Amino acid sequence: MAVTAALVKELREKTGAGMMDCKKALSETDGNLEAAIDWLRTKGLAAAAKKSGRVAAEGLVGVVVNGNRGAVVEVNSETDFVARNESFQAFVENVTGLAIETGADIEALKGVAYPGTGRTVGDELTNNIATIGENMSIRRAAVVSVDDGVVVPYVHNAVKPGLGKIGVLVALESTGDKDKLAELGKQIAMHIAATAPQSLSTDDLDPAAIERERAVLIEQARASGKPDNIIEKMIEGRIRKFYQEVVLLEQTFVIDGETQIRKVVEAAAKDAGAPVTLAAFVRLQLGEGIEKEQADFAAEVAALAG
Repeated sequence: MAVTAALVKELREKTGAGMMDCKKALSETDGNLEAAIDWLRTKGLAAAAKKSGRVAAEGLVGVVVNGNRGAVVEVNSETDFVARNESFQAFVENVTGLAIETGADIEALKGVAYPGTGRTVGDELTNNIATIGENMSIRRAAVVSVDDGVVVPYVHNAVKPGLGKIGVLVALESTGDKDKLAELGKQIAMHIAATAPQSLSTDDLDPAAIERERAVLIEQARASGKPDNIIEKMIEGRIRKFYQEVVLLEQTFVIDGETQIRKVVEAAAKDAGAPVTLAAFVRLQLGEGIEKEQADFAAEVAALAG
């Protein structure tokens, strides 16, 4: 694969590495962006270990809780201007409310009746595209529930209640005091919004993510020239540190800066009057994983002129 200037620029933005280092990394990995990121990391040239691409997609994330069940839905638009449109906001609110019953299947969600219109959600989406004049999509949804306990919502950068840029749901299972549980859930939800954990527990973490991290750490450790038995201990220690960065129950609570989340949940049993289990969480950030094309206006004018 050819190493283009655009690819070098993208890698540089993702890693903070120098231009020539980025070019070499892409040459060494046949233009594979993710492999180039790992190559830079093994050489100690990437400033940020897990930095993702810039988030550029617009729209809103909706969050709703009804009883012991909650839903979060991301609806994308082309511009932030549309996200401030009352009609668009109402659409996101209604779709999120419908998702509580429908579940996380987007196609199933599009097939249910949209209130007060005689249309389905999918048809209403098409109608909004035609009316507002901008492309839109219902990108993803998630639903969590508990048998006994609370589901707590949190919206970061809210434009109005239940709508914003980051939506979080926290599910706590317990027969204890629901007000105490809701207070705990709000704090944990704020923590999740700030730290973006990849999984609830180490058992839930994607094995591919662990192996990728381990491979990078092994290459880094081998470069130190230390014997294999020392390298093995180094790797295990660094993997534990990796868990503390990306696994919710292993993370340090941002509220006090010292207590592990699992310990926070265990200690909550005393206030709640019953054991507490952090059963599930979901965090959706607007545009996460989407790279929006950045137009170079000067280049466009030059191209038209030439």
